[in-house]
Amino acid sequence: MTGTAPLAVVLLSGGLDSTTVAAMARAQGYRLLALTIDYNQRHRIELAHAARVASALDAERHIVLPLDLRGFGGSALTSDTAVPKDGVQPGIPVTYVPARNTIFLSVALGWAEAAGARDLFIGVNALDYSGYPDCRPEFIAAFEATANLATRAGVEGDAFRVHTPLAAMTKADIVRAARDVGAPIELTWSCYDPTPAGRPCGECDSCRLRAKGFAEAGVADPAL
Repeated sequence: MTGTAPLAVVLLSGGLDSTTVAAMARAQGYRLLALTIDYNQRHRIELAHAARVASALDAERHIVLPLDLRGFGGSALTSDTAVPKDGVQPGIPVTYVPARNTIFLSVALGWAEAAGARDLFIGVNALDYSGYPDCRPEFIAAFEATANLATRAGVEGDAFRVHTPLAAMTKADIVRAARDVGAPIELTWSCYDPTPAGRPCGECDSCRLRAKGFAEAGVADPAL
């Protein structure tokens, strides 16, 4: 990919969704700036997976930014609250991290403006997901509008775009899309509550949704 290709900042957790989105952006001709937030999450193992994915997708830079949200708490992912293991729950579960995507997109926006990128990619999904409010299309539209009100580039007419190519996909659709664009899904991690041996628990919301997607797509999960 040439140095004249456009840059995109991709929020890369190391999970299936963000890895698929990063591969999609690359397939569309973007040079990748991969941003991983180390928020002192329970499943810190995903940071190593994000690094492997960034390397496999030839990201020009991969920043792992420390931003310790355990200081706030309010989530099973940033506290000692137990991660539910009894199936995908209705409503907003305790694994919701307060304002996480708002925080992450704001950081991504800052890097994008500094680097001259005008495209942000995030792997939010509003079909097969855990019910997080900051995964919905109306939130993304509102954030994009805010980005163009709150930045020098935006007010000077050099608009930012927030891309959410998975927003209306099922998990099975995402698995198929990942396969189609050659995403390195064998390197990904989804589990919220790893076992002491460093294996997926298989029972949290994220594990269940991942398993559902692979099963419905008729594809074996290469990460297992």
